[in-house]
Amino acid sequence: MIALLADAIEAHGGLNRWNARKRLTATIAAGGDVWALKGVEQDHLQRTVRIDLHREQARIEPFGKNGQHSEFSPERVAIVAADERVVAERKDPRTSFARHDMRTHWDPLHRIYFEGCALWTCLTTPFLLSEKASEVHEIEPCHEGSEVWRGLRATFSPALASHSIEQDFYFGPDLLIRRHDYRVEIAGNFPVAEYASNPANVDGIKIPTRRRTYLRDETTQAPMFDAPMISIDLSDFRFD
Repeated sequence: MIALLADAIEAHGGLNRWNARKRLTATIAAGGDVWALKGVEQDHLQRTVRIDLHREQARIEPFGKNGQHSEFSPERVAIVAADERVVAERKDPRTSFARHDMRTHWDPLHRIYFEGCALWTCLTTPFLLSEKASEVHEIEPCHEGSEVWRGLRATFSPALASHSIEQDFYFGPDLLIRRHDYRVEIAGNFPVAEYASNPANVDGIKIPTRRRTYLRDETTQAPMFDAPMISIDLSDFRFD
């Protein structure tokens, strides 16, 4: 493990503490412009998300209506009723995004896949870089105000359900995650910068509670701060 990654993982709580836990549950409220672009009705209600830490699985409830929840894994997404009856499901879900662009509308199962892989990635950062990345190396830092944020570029296997194969992660002077750059491959491959802030200390592990994702200019790669494409606020964390 390269030094910057090892130091960042330690700053977030360390691998021993992370590996001793199996699941994370949190309360989430989401917003942003992406939902209107995708034809998805969006509210600001709080929901519960639960992820497995060491395999890609996520669940959000309620989903669609009270009593229903979503289930996500790279191989399958589903809407499940309170009695565990499968309301709808899709296997091999990533293939359903073929030929999608930024404005292609999503059905509920598309949304489950996007939310599942996005939340699993952000809630397991930076630990997933030691478990799931096939290659990690340090890149040029980015300058944000008076701070210099050191960067790592990670390459992931296509088998990982995430935003893109190549992703950049930037860490502040305290080595906590500040920014995450990637392309949304399932929606036309548009580039974004996701900012993470307000970390909570949950049993010794540092997790950002506020995330705001902005489009990046295709030419300059600079974030466009007009309005967030996605906003996520997290609270009430609990490890199992």
